[in-house]
Amino acid sequence: MACAICQTRRPRRYCPGVAGDICSVCCGTEREVTVNCPLDCEYLQEARKHDKLPSLEGVEIPNKDIRITESELQEREELVMFLAASVLRAAFEVPGVVDFDVREALEALARTYRTLQSGVYYETRPQNPLAGGVYGLVQAALAEFRKDERERLGVSKTRDVDVLGVLVFLQHFELDRNNGRRKGRAFLDALRSFYPDAENPAPPASSLILP
Repeated sequence: MACAICQTRRPRRYCPGVAGDICSVCCGTEREVTVNCPLDCEYLQEARKHDKLPSLEGVEIPNKDIRITESELQEREELVMFLAASVLRAAFEVPGVVDFDVREALEALARTYRTLQSGVYYETRPQNPLAGGVYGLVQAALAEFRKDERERLGVSKTRDVDVLGVLVFLQHFELDRNNGRRKGRAFLDALRSFYPDAENPAPPASSLILP
């Protein structure tokens, strides 16, 4: 019997991503590159502990003029947790979404909310259909969030500038956690640690940590 990927080496472990036995070399080199790894795979989770994240040296940080402090995050904790849960839920609802798709969706959302600062609303929707799916679901969730606020409080206290700040925080968080693999979902896995029930994420007891 040979590895289901390389067809050369002796298999050492079962890979749920290819539904077959593979060697440890292919597990390491093809993980989240050519293989869609389930997030609960024990080998993926062990590899997460030793992930060497790509250097951000020389990388242009998007929206770095928008800074949100830890105290501001705490003040907006409900919105932070809601948006993080909405992003995670959207990523699970759109089949095939990986971190890079979420990155595109967050960039488009941030651009859209930036236009509101100038008083002219212009929606920037991603051309990538996967990112576009995440974008649309998050926008719909935000609309429901604000509707619920108005029904409970008589007014929506969430400002566009607050949404923009949290979106940029999540954008930078994704940039920090993305492992650079083509099919990588390290960022989504990090969010999932705050929402164990990923199919129906609800606000956890503790806050997200600044990257």
